[in-house]
Amino acid sequence: MKVQGQCHCGAIVYQAEVDPDTVSICHCTDCQRLSGGIFRVNIPAPAEHFRIVKGEPRRYIKTADSGARRVHAFCENCGSPVYSSAVENPTSYSLRLGALDQRDQLGRPRRQIWTRRRIGWMPPLHEVPGVDGQP
Repeated sequence: MKVQGQCHCGAIVYQAEVDPDTVSICHCTDCQRLSGGIFRVNIPAPAEHFRIVKGEPRRYIKTADSGARRVHAFCENCGSPVYSSAVENPTSYSLRLGALDQRDQLGRPRRQIWTRRRIGWMPPLHEVPGVDGQP
């Protein structure tokens, strides 16, 4: 499915092709902090089907507690997250569902990761399979 996304101010616009049945939820503390919410909803876009059509995001590299390194790209004007990916030779880009124009047309989340980091007052999403860490 073709999707288009953008940052909040519109300085960065991107297009991708995604499988609508690959939406996932991440409860890790990095995703909580980066989204400003209690989890983040993502969809992967294969690298060969992702392109930025307007603007240039600012990037930084985050080293997680696990030692994994990820590039996080965001708009330097409004601060909106654009994507995250592997540092070198990314095979896919993790797009933020809320930034996509077609967010309501994509499938329901198929999995949850880092469920042990789920905020305690949030009811478990029993209908979405989950794992305690990173698969």
